Amino acid sequence: MVKAVYIHIPFCEHICYYCDFNKMYLKNQPVDQYIESLLLEMKYSDSSNNQFETIFIGGGTPTALSAQQLKRLLDGMHRELLLDHVKEWTIEVNPDSIDDEKLAVLKEYGVNRLSIGVQSFDSELLKEIGRTHTSSSVYDAVERARTYGFTNISLDLMFGLPKQTPAHFRQSLKEAIELEVEHISAYSLKVEEKTIFFNRQRLGKLTLPPEEAEVSMYNDLRALTEKAGLSQYEISNFAKNGFESKHNLVYWNNEEYAGYGAGAHGYLNGVRYQNHGPLPKYLRAIDQNALPILLEHNVTKVEQIEEQMFLGLRKREGISIAEFQEKFGIALHDCFSEQLHTLQEQGLLIEVGDNVQLTEAGLLLGNEVFEQFIAVLEEELIY
Repeated sequence: MVKAVYIHIPFCEHICYYCDFNKMYLKNQPVDQYIESLLLEMKYSDSSNNQFETIFIGGGTPTALSAQQLKRLLDGMHRELLLDHVKEWTIEVNPDSIDDEKLAVLKEYGVNRLSIGVQSFDSELLKEIGRTHTSSSVYDAVERARTYGFTNISLDLMFGLPKQTPAHFRQSLKEAIELEVEHISAYSLKVEEKTIFFNRQRLGKLTLPPEEAEVSMYNDLRALTEKAGLSQYEISNFAKNGFESKHNLVYWNNEEYAGYGAGAHGYLNGVRYQNHGPLPKYLRAIDQNALPILLEHNVTKVEQIEEQMFLGLRKREGISIAEFQEKFGIALHDCFSEQLHTLQEQGLLIEVGDNVQLTEAGLLLGNEVFEQFIAVLEEELIY
């Protein structure tokens, strides 16, 4: 059963310098037509008859939509999807594009989790990365959300940013913790192609903190969140007990999910797919009563196993040896005996009961660990 759905809203009121998601400036875009097309995509899709348990509306900036547009979207989702069993309904929020009217609409239609894009509480640093909000707008957004009864709020932070020092990051982290939110995500900057930062780096105009400073920021992240009662349940995610992101756990558990919208990705019936990203192509497909799928890929068993490793090991609890055997019909150690032995010898992996998980040292070298499980299996040997 597919229990998760992702909805993509590609519109932004400004473009952040680090962002490589499918997005476009809101001004002069056919937003109302896009919402209607989104709802038609849900209607056309075979996946719409699933009893969804988690919903994530991301972007872009979903709260760049007006209150009336949000209402049209959420009302239509209730009509086109089976939402009686939804446990977690998240929407990404920009601190300076949320107001009382929008919060009231979100609450009315069942949204129960807000993911607020903070990135930093440092005003100079926010300008450096192309954000337009201020730290005071973050405080205001959280306070407003609380008055409307939202009891599950996550803040997104970033570290390893240009001109950011460990002291800068510690201060932002302390301010996030003082807001007593239920969840904090913090990701290190990755300079991606097709971003302003990528162009600056290519021209030699982007100065990033040294590796030891980034390691210091990550260590502070783990220490301060733990002290505040936020448990690390994934490499970059920390939550109060019971407030772990149910939707994101679908991804990390390598389970299937539906994706709707321009540039959205999904994983259904063993097939990963990607929708058309450019708005005209997406709208044209829907207008022709067709699903807007650009690419489809049948995931082989070897690829499923690889994905299970590099996604599952992101979780602090790691990968269950028994569940791996049940899911794939082959023992984990039969697939990766050499790799598991070597990584344990290097102190990067450990077995705790039924689980294989990253060690403290492994958390800092996650990508190097994950690489050890890629392109080492032969398809015909695991059937």
